[in-house]
Amino acid sequence: MPTIPPCPQCGLENTYPDGDNHVCADCGFEWPAAGDSTATDDDDAVVKDANGAVLADGDAVVLVKDLKVKGSSITLKQGTKVKSIRLVGSGDHEVDCRMDAGNFMLKACYLKKV
Repeated sequence: MPTIPPCPQCGLENTYPDGDNHVCADCGFEWPAAGDSTATDDDDAVVKDANGAVLADGDAVVLVKDLKVKGSSITLKQGTKVKSIRLVGSGDHEVDCRMDAGNFMLKACYLKKV
């Protein structure tokens, strides 16, 4: 009989299977039962720009709209060119870049490959 893993959020072992997911009875957190397949999906993830072109490390991109920086009075203007980007696979912000205004993490949907 397969063992059910403890909850990844709270760490308690009061979990049960529910269809394709595991559910924690204590905190209510749900996660997919096939944990090994999600790890391979992250490796095969492709980052695409606003037009659907595939981005890679070192690409040059242009901002497609004005972006306000939270917690600051800085606005990144549309048409600003970023020469060398770095892709990071964590969170919503997939692209790490350096501009004159500083270092930023941006979403790929606001970028266009040059």
